[in-house]
Amino acid sequence: MNKLLVTLLFFSCLLSSEDINDPFEDINRLTFQFNESLDRIVAKPTANFYSKFPTPVKKGVTNIFDNLEEINTSVNQVLQGKPLTALNDISRFVINSTIGLYGIFDVATAFGLKRHEEDFGQTLAIWGAPAGPYVMLPVLGPHTLRDLFGRPVSSFLSVTFHMTESDVNLGLNMIDALETRERLLEVESLLSGDKYYFVRDSYIQYLDYEIKDGLNIEDNLSLIHISEPTRPRLIS
Repeated sequence: MNKLLVTLLFFSCLLSSEDINDPFEDINRLTFQFNESLDRIVAKPTANFYSKFPTPVKKGVTNIFDNLEEINTSVNQVLQGKPLTALNDISRFVINSTIGLYGIFDVATAFGLKRHEEDFGQTLAIWGAPAGPYVMLPVLGPHTLRDLFGRPVSSFLSVTFHMTESDVNLGLNMIDALETRERLLEVESLLSGDKYYFVRDSYIQYLDYEIKDGLNIEDNLSLIHISEPTRPRLIS
């Protein structure tokens, strides 16, 4: 069972649904149903096709997109007052972009440089900004109001944002979405109950985990191994 799967299943059980700020649930559910339809028609069949690719190829794709996020992570580490971690992350980007052949190979981890994930939404949380209500966006999926404000900054800090060829940028984002969707295929077979609540609750809990760097819940994970889980970029 992969780390993302374990993470989602664990986080979905931590909060009861009434603890989450979801004043727009009726609208969110309609949007969720639209995303589900789009996923059923387009994203899932494509992800199933992609899942047949050799594992080394898929691992290389994952590594490339992880590497593209290192600049965003490094800048936000500085904004959060963690310069040494920022140095670690920018070093990862340099090493993997060169020795790792544009990020295909995660050489930096082999050198002992641990990977982190930060974005401007997490930085706003560290600065004291409240999460605000939960919102489900068409195509883009689950967010909080704070994440919506942080998204443009993180997009600007991403490597793909500054690519001058719009078709290349679009293609990379489509591949990124496909890679993420493929990693979620295994989760679906274990879902039960209300899928809307599962996606919402696991997303909110995962945000809390990332903001706190896992420090406040690690004691609860003694029976579950989670090592640097990947933040889910859920389609629906």
